[in-house]
Amino acid sequence: GKTQFKVVITALSPKEVTRIYTPRPLDRNDGTFLMRYRMYGSVRKGLKIEILYGDQHVAQSPYILKGPVYHEYCDCPEEDPETWQNIMSCPSQEPQITKDFMSFPTIDLQRMLKEIPAKFSQTRGAVVHYTILNNHIYRRSLGKYTDFKMFSDEMFLSLARKVHLPDVEFYLNVGDWPVEYRKANDTPGPIPVISWCGSVDSRDIVLPTYDVTHSTLETLRGVTNDLLSIQGNTGPSWENKTEQALFRGRDSRQERLHLVKLSKENPELLDAGITGYFFFREKEKELGKAQLMGFFDFFKYKYQVNVDGTVAAYRFPYLLLGDSLVLKQDSKYYEHFYIGLKPWKHYVPVKRNLGDLLEKIKWAKENDEAARKIAKEGQLMARELLQPHRFYCYYYKVLQKYAKRQASKPEIRDGMELVPQADDRDSVCSCHRKKPLREDL
Repeated sequence: GKTQFKVVITALSPKEVTRIYTPRPLDRNDGTFLMRYRMYGSVRKGLKIEILYGDQHVAQSPYILKGPVYHEYCDCPEEDPETWQNIMSCPSQEPQITKDFMSFPTIDLQRMLKEIPAKFSQTRGAVVHYTILNNHIYRRSLGKYTDFKMFSDEMFLSLARKVHLPDVEFYLNVGDWPVEYRKANDTPGPIPVISWCGSVDSRDIVLPTYDVTHSTLETLRGVTNDLLSIQGNTGPSWENKTEQALFRGRDSRQERLHLVKLSKENPELLDAGITGYFFFREKEKELGKAQLMGFFDFFKYKYQVNVDGTVAAYRFPYLLLGDSLVLKQDSKYYEHFYIGLKPWKHYVPVKRNLGDLLEKIKWAKENDEAARKIAKEGQLMARELLQPHRFYCYYYKVLQKYAKRQASKPEIRDGMELVPQADDRDSVCSCHRKKPLREDL
């Protein structure tokens, strides 16, 4: 109805005063709501969460979240990883992690130290060498394309504030493409490089992409579309959406240009446009340039076309969370969560060359109920796989599994610098866990 319920979050103890930002609940248009909040201070006793309709408490309100509850920048890691994983409801297995580590029963750090810096030299390197020791993070950059380390730095720091990380030394590829293409039975065999994107013919260990990682860290902090805000902005209800497939994006792959041609020939089925030219500038005159579109406006359309960019299209998770049917191009590239998805259950597959795209759009229009069901299943699965706590669990499990397989002890190498925790003067943090005395510097 028109009267929305409201959620009030306060410190449980009247003696504790802290600032908590609670925007209005996000209506997911299916009877469920998503409530986000951000704390700018910590509470020892806990939080009281009141859900009010008018002035009346509803459901079992008020709810009590027992403390202590810390704000994001409070450095207070849980010493026992098992306790932390239980609190976080981490899944016991992540099938993609299990698969990724099959090629690496043991990890030879000495070999990696010789091989990786030589292979990814200054000229074309996008690799960052990390060591995590005593829950401190150290790193050095190899090559000049390593700016995206800001995303991994921030996630590792955020994780280290929540749980004590294993001692581990590894190389993270912050470029677009996977880099390790040797097979397990090659001589020499592959080495475990961690990347944000995998492919069927590479052996990289995959982490959640920098994009979904940033989205999770950024929630309620900036103005970006994040994985949560999208869920409350899925456009009109299914029956009121425009019955066309939509695509907007840069010209980062030939098939995207082909999409625009298909769109010109079949405007009743497809609305596709290139918003920026970089790779195929000579095509701009012929194909035209489309206006940029707000991401929430994508969901005015019933069908979304997902075509690779330079690698996997990192908008796929966002499209799944909307309330539209995703038509996904067949691809050799994947993100960490694709293993949990099935074609025809969570999305409609489309051939690599897009040869059957129009036929699939027609199918969706003629089978509206089946199309709607696939869209809904995809959305529900994405909501489960892309929750913030699942990313923290995933990062932790990769580091944990990697640490167990190291054949020698991680070290702080020449040229590494400490990545410091945020100096957070604005939000005082007194950790209830006793910290060991700091060594005299």
